[in-house]
Formats: sequence, structure tokens, C-alpha cells
Amino acid sequence: MRKLATVAVAVGLFLGGASAAAADGWHNLPRMDTRGVIATGKYKWELKGQNHGGFNFEVKLKDDDAADGHNVYLESKVEGYSWSRLYGTQKKTVTLKKVIYDGAAQYTNEAWLRVCRDRGSLRPDNCADTLHYLRPESLRR
Repeated sequence: MRKLATVAVAVGLFLGGASAAAADGWHNLPRMDTRGVIATGKYKWELKGQNHGGFNFEVKLKDDDAADGHNVYLESKVEGYSWSRLYGTQKKTVTLKKVIYDGAAQYTNEAWLRVCRDRGSLRPDNCADTLHYLRPESLRR
């Protein structure tokens, strides 16, 4: 009887760990695009003890219209903070890697991403739809 209980506890711990590991793995981002910019990539939510428990992403940002003379950028945001910009390079594709987080709370539960074409100060930038991500319940603590 005691062996059966030990096996049941071990199986439960194994399955619980496997589900947490799967929840915090990398996920593909949908393609983000608007006139002049395309972005593809992946993201994951970090565990509280790793990378501040932040929202981790790796995005390939491409200037899709090299002749327009405009640069491109990716904007990222976590709950409670302003947007931050990561600029690309005109006429090229760059890989952007970043972990964004709320340092005061050591982890966040919401993050947003969007890509835009920087059209200068006189004309408004054009941006793709904003993507919203929630931390999975299994990683909230």
C-alpha cells in the first residue's frame, strides 16, 4: 500500500512538472505586418526565478520596403509601464531578443507587442495590430 502511494505521488509530481515545463516553453508569434515592415518570431513566459519571470521574445524584424526610406521598429510593453521601442535597420532584417518585466513585482501577467514603420515626425507611423499575451495560469504565483 505504501509503495502504491509513493508511486502515485511520484507520478503526480512528474506530470505537474511536465505541464509547467510545457507551459513555459517557446511559442510561435503570429506574423505581424503592415506596409513596409514584417516580423516573425517566438515568445515565452519565464518562471519567477528565471530572467525576472519576464516576457521573453525573439523577433526577426524586416524592412520590407527598402525604397521608402523609412526605418522600422518593434514596440513592447508590460503591464504598468510605457511602450519601449527596439529599432530595426533600414533595408535589412535584424533579430531582436529581449526579456521585458516589471522589476518591482518580479513577474508580470500581461504583455503587448506591435511592429511599426517610422514615417518621421510629420506623418503618423503605421503600425500592425497589437498582440496581447497573458501569462498562463500554471506560471502565476
